[in-house]
Amino acid sequence: MRRIFLTLLLFSSVFSLASSSRREPSFNSNIKWWCNLTPHPESCKYYLSQMNHHHQKIKYRYEFRAMLVQLALKQVVIMQREAQEFEHNMVTKKHKVVHNDCLKLYENTIFHLNRTLEGLHVKRNCSPVDVQTWLSTALTNIQTCGTGVVELSVEDFMVSKLSGNITEMIRNSLAINMDFLKQNAENQKSETKEAFPSWFSRHDRKLLQANSKTKAHLVVARDGSGHFKNVQDALNAAARRKIKTRFIVHVKKGVYVENIEVEKNNDNIMLIGDGMANTIITSSRSVQDGFTTYSSATAGIDGLHFIARDITFQNSAGALKGQAVALRSASDLSVFYRCAIAGYQDTLMVHAQRQFYRQCYIYGTVDFIFGNAAVVFQNCNIFARKPLDGQANMITAQGRGDPFQNSGISIHNCQIKAAPDLKPVADKYNTFLGRPWQQYSRVLVMKTFMDTLVNPSGWSPWGDSDFAQDTLYYGEYQNYGPGSSTSKRVKWPGFHVITSKAEASKFTVTGLLAGSTWLPTTAVPFTSGI
Repeated sequence: MRRIFLTLLLFSSVFSLASSSRREPSFNSNIKWWCNLTPHPESCKYYLSQMNHHHQKIKYRYEFRAMLVQLALKQVVIMQREAQEFEHNMVTKKHKVVHNDCLKLYENTIFHLNRTLEGLHVKRNCSPVDVQTWLSTALTNIQTCGTGVVELSVEDFMVSKLSGNITEMIRNSLAINMDFLKQNAENQKSETKEAFPSWFSRHDRKLLQANSKTKAHLVVARDGSGHFKNVQDALNAAARRKIKTRFIVHVKKGVYVENIEVEKNNDNIMLIGDGMANTIITSSRSVQDGFTTYSSATAGIDGLHFIARDITFQNSAGALKGQAVALRSASDLSVFYRCAIAGYQDTLMVHAQRQFYRQCYIYGTVDFIFGNAAVVFQNCNIFARKPLDGQANMITAQGRGDPFQNSGISIHNCQIKAAPDLKPVADKYNTFLGRPWQQYSRVLVMKTFMDTLVNPSGWSPWGDSDFAQDTLYYGEYQNYGPGSSTSKRVKWPGFHVITSKAEASKFTVTGLLAGSTWLPTTAVPFTSGI
């Protein structure tokens, strides 16, 4: 996976526009005061003055936060409309692939910005953590669109000039919401394992706790003994239901060669297989075959509250094909339990939002756990495979591009080992815990077994540069095994050998995911603290 440098275009002329002479100085100074609290005050001042036609003064931070989100939403809607108008200009397959990605990502961004505004002002049911998560997702979506343009070398693809302004507006919203996030952290009382959120019904909880005897709504079977022979057909049927309560799809033993999608409005899907060795969903899309990393995924999950159990998601493109995703998830409050995710480069794209993986097996080579979600891997087996000659294995490439995003990768109580193909030749290849894909990359490995394959320096620079070494946050806490010694680890300012339990706790299920408020309802075992 290549790190993408994107130059987001700004409207340089807009800030030189003269203010209306009729505007009162007090209004101008009010706008200026609030916007100066943000990392991008100039775009804030321009768009806010355009939005606030009645020249009403902003009195409260929560008003200002909502205005910033509304500004971003308005611009994304315009950008989406522009993209739809350019659809007839998409000539090559690569152009169409990138265009389809961007349309989907814009639509998802609109969904999350609307969800934020609705949660704040209509339902009043979202926390500052929710707001930060959904804004982080919106920002990641905009950046992912641009990434695909560079990956497929379609330089003539029309990236909207609005993307830079939207990025700045979302960054401003993230910065302003941080104050609410800090207050929430100070006021938050310790959660108990018995806590259940309001969105999860007692009926759903009983269904999940029934374990393997759970009755499925639909059955998928290759031999025709179920409702469908293909997984996607069952997911499409589930999407047509009017009430989006928990919906269980049992995928019987077999190899399903297909690409599946759980769309953003297809919530509460639970996919149950007959064991990771028995139920396998596989495909072979790759960047070398003309897909973006994003669209190469065998399984793409966007619907909220997704749960998968006892299934393998595989991309069989192989090491020679480069980026080839087995599983891409941006499902908020999602759980993957006793699943295998198998590929080579870019195996698991933890794209965005809050995710939890328990007792999973993850196989790959270069950057094989990557993305910008807030994600915890607990009691998982992480296997580095044999890479191509000249390559090194990178277990993580975390994509936090803004210091206010609440994303990060936590590897807790796991096992890091060589896969069978690497084990005999492990001393010929370097394996690192991660490298910084973006400026504020954040990873913590704690209480995890590391075998001899882990390079003594632990972490790899991005290429030959010192990129992000002073802005990233990489940490290790109470790991064990022959590869766990920190005596020869990198000396970067952003690397930390953690000795404080309180510091490590920031990356537990409770700390990173606020998991105690929703994981108990999934009936998946988890450890909330250290």
